[in-house]
Amino acid sequence: MAGSHGGSPKSWLAVIVILAGFTVGGVALCFGPNWPLVWAGAGIIAVGGVIALLVDIFSDVIVDAPRVLASEKVDRKG
Repeated sequence: MAGSHGGSPKSWLAVIVILAGFTVGGVALCFGPNWPLVWAGAGIIAVGGVIALLVDIFSDVIVDAPRVLASEKVDRKG
């Protein structure tokens, strides 16, 4: 995905797994709390973290050159 800030599909897989873990844990906290399901959500988050490390998610960051905006003089009175 050159020229895009979307990231690669393997990185999105890790993000989706982590998001699923937070969802499972959050729903479990609302219904009870159901502690075994909360810990299952934490386990899913940990698996997502391992996936993120394995696919080197931080290498997907695209750093663009800094954007230079036309400088406008702002007259602030205070």
